[in-house]
Amino acid sequence: MAIISTLISYFAPVFLILSPFTSYTDQILSIHRTRTSAGFSLDIPLIMLTASILKIFYWPGARYDFSLLIQAFLMVGVQMTLLKVALDNRPAWRGERPFVETEEGRPLDFWRWKAQRPYVYQLALLHAEGPRYPQASLTDRYMLHRYWEYLLFLTFGLLILHTLLQPDGSSLYTKFIGYLGLTIEAALALPQLQANYRARSCKGFRVSVLANWLFGDMMKMGYFFASEPGRVPWAFKICGMFQACCDAGLGLQYWMYGEGEALGDLDIRLS
Repeated sequence: MAIISTLISYFAPVFLILSPFTSYTDQILSIHRTRTSAGFSLDIPLIMLTASILKIFYWPGARYDFSLLIQAFLMVGVQMTLLKVALDNRPAWRGERPFVETEEGRPLDFWRWKAQRPYVYQLALLHAEGPRYPQASLTDRYMLHRYWEYLLFLTFGLLILHTLLQPDGSSLYTKFIGYLGLTIEAALALPQLQANYRARSCKGFRVSVLANWLFGDMMKMGYFFASEPGRVPWAFKICGMFQACCDAGLGLQYWMYGEGEALGDLDIRLS
C-alpha cells in the first residue's frame, strides 16, 4: 500500500499537469481534420475556462498544491485553442440560419451567440467579396467576439476584486470562488451527457477524451486522498468525486449508444 501511495505521489502531479494536452489534443485535431464541430458541445470550453480561471484566482488564498495551479494555467490555453477551432468549424451554412432552434433558450442567449453565417463561410465571403458586405461581416465578427469578451470580463473582474479585497485563506471570498470554480468543473460532463441523451448517439465526442477523463478521475482521486492533510483542500475532493460519477455516466452512454447517427439534426448538440 505504501508503494502505491508513493508512486501516486510522484506520477499523479505529472499526469495532472499534462492532462489538458492528453485530454483535448485529439478532439482539437479531429475538429480541424473534419472541418466540423457538430456533436461537440461548446459548453465544455465554457465550463473548463470559467472553472480554470476561478481556480487560478483561488490559489493566492488557498495555496493548494502547485501542480494543480500549473494545470489550471495550461487548461486555459488548451481550452482557448479548442474554442477557437470549434467556432471556426461550425456546421456548413444552410440558408439564413446555420443552427436549428431546438434547445431551450438562455438569458441573453448566453454562450449561444450565433453569427448570421458560420465563421468559415463568413471569412470566405469576406476574402472573396471584400468591402461589398462590410456591415454583415462586422456584425458576424462582433457576435463571435462575444465569447472572448466574456472571458476578458471574467478575468479582469476577478483581478479587480482580488486587488480590492486582498483575500486570505480563511476569507469567505476565497472559499466561495474555490467551491464555485470546482463545482463548475465538476459539472463538465453534464452538457455532453444531455447532448448524447437527446441524440441517442455519442458521435462527435471523441472516445480518447472520455478515456482520459476516466483515467484522470482515478489518478486525481488517488492523489487527492493519498496526499498529506491540508495539501489538497476538501473542495477538490468533493467536486472530484461528483465529476468521476458524471464521467462514469458518459462511459455508460458510450457503451449504450456508440457512435451511430444521431436522432434528428446533429446541430442540436451545438450550444
